[in-house]
Amino acid sequence: MGIPFDVNAVSTPSFVVDRERLVRNLELLSGVRERSGCKILLAQKAFSMYYFYPLIGEYLDGTTASGLNEARLGYEYMGGETHVFATAYRPDEIAALPVIANHMVFNSLGQFELYGRWAADLGCSCGLRVNPELSTQEHAVYDPCSPGSRLGITREQLGETLPDGVEGLHFHTLCEQDSDALEVTLDAVEERFGDLLRRVKWVNFGGGHHITRDGYDVERLVACVRRVSERYGVQVYLEPGEAVALNAGFLVATVLDITRNGVTNVILDASAACHMPDVLEMPYRPPIFGAGAAGEKAHTYRLGGPTCLAGDVIGDYSFDEPLKIGDRVVFEDMAIYSMVKTNTFNGIGLPSIYASEDGAVKLVRSFDYEEFERRL
Repeated sequence: MGIPFDVNAVSTPSFVVDRERLVRNLELLSGVRERSGCKILLAQKAFSMYYFYPLIGEYLDGTTASGLNEARLGYEYMGGETHVFATAYRPDEIAALPVIANHMVFNSLGQFELYGRWAADLGCSCGLRVNPELSTQEHAVYDPCSPGSRLGITREQLGETLPDGVEGLHFHTLCEQDSDALEVTLDAVEERFGDLLRRVKWVNFGGGHHITRDGYDVERLVACVRRVSERYGVQVYLEPGEAVALNAGFLVATVLDITRNGVTNVILDASAACHMPDVLEMPYRPPIFGAGAAGEKAHTYRLGGPTCLAGDVIGDYSFDEPLKIGDRVVFEDMAIYSMVKTNTFNGIGLPSIYASEDGAVKLVRSFDYEEFERRL
């Protein structure tokens, strides 16, 4: 697929999210809801562009949050159900959460003892995050089931029964995975917590389900949901983040300079450190429209950002034609874990945010010095 907008119609650096691609993902997710009986929530930690929340709310059941700010954003801009999980709740935010949240999930028995019954008295359906102690991925930094994990309650910690007031169980163990990983995870959940599943009203399968990725086994996912909902009589929730906005966004950058020192370095006005930190954290090599791997095409460059960080390098790419100062470079799949993770290291400005609708672009938000100043 080509770029669905005029790359010269936006300032740089800028994020551009395409409505049509979002709708394509949302239609697939809505089909999963209808066929399986599950409810699906947007995990805002991956995508929080609230400009599109009314659209997303037409297809999904609401939002899930990691704390008060996300919960408030989802409540105010999308509505529907508002769920929240925090590794530990802050005393100064806990008072506001039951007012806007339908579900609150607690990461430890201690946190539930502090706040759970009080939240339940205010009308929240309260749950516990459990740890099935089964790793299905190789990235330890993203594995909630790794040894010594602080995320979720093991069966040994939980004991024989659930505390009074617990209405649901939540687990989140996946990261960009297919439904085969969910299937084996459910085996572990049932083995460790099956007796307790019969005592709750709902079960949340968390996120990490790459449902809208090409080749994802949707049929297996539907079967997994039905397996639990029918066997235990519970409402199943899914919390995808990436799947909602997968391949729906772009980051447009401009070539500022080209230098040579053993390799040919291209300096962009977009930064790995500031604008796409997953490139350095995972590490991750984002695709570029029209580019290939190093050496694949005629002209190879090392693309980096404008900061003073020596490691602010996005990666080595090749192009059919030589790059020159002023050219536009378009990174793909830049809606997820991008806007939510940007920073202003070195005083580098935040990218503007655009919506692409029917081939035209609309400026949603731009940032100036005052934004940098306020963050400090």
